[in-house]
Amino acid sequence: MVSNMNLKDYIVDVPNWPKDGITFKDITPLLANTNALEFATLSMRGLLDSKNVQPSHIVGIEARGFIFGAHLAKRMNCSFIPLRKKGKLPPPVISKEYELEYGKDTLEIKQGEGKVVIVDDVYATGGTAKAAKELVYEAGYDIVDEIFLINLKFLNQDKVKSVMTYE
Repeated sequence: MVSNMNLKDYIVDVPNWPKDGITFKDITPLLANTNALEFATLSMRGLLDSKNVQPSHIVGIEARGFIFGAHLAKRMNCSFIPLRKKGKLPPPVISKEYELEYGKDTLEIKQGEGKVVIVDDVYATGGTAKAAKELVYEAGYDIVDEIFLINLKFLNQDKVKSVMTYE
């Protein structure tokens, strides 16, 4: 295991995708490198360790939040709950429609209880994160923290816990 690495070396900018004017942060090279993935997961865990957070569940936002969320849940010895796009979970679910940088979307989750940490790969304008937080509360969970792999700080002024920041 590498004790320190620059994860930005494993992020590729894809201009004008999924539409003109958007620069997509492709994490595929990071996911393809076991050392980088392990380092990213440990770094996310480190963001939680500073507060001694012990959740009962990790909530991962579809789709790339599933990857980091599941890895983190295993490391933290807790369960994983998927926050899915509309129509991907069997009923009963609760839903939340929201605006994102390039359109609208809907998230769904099963109701439950317990202390959760919400995990996703990228925090951009905050629309998905805000909708996720509202939906998780509505579903009955207590949110103890939110963490992200990447914060696109140039798109927001929010205080966000992230492993990497792009100014």
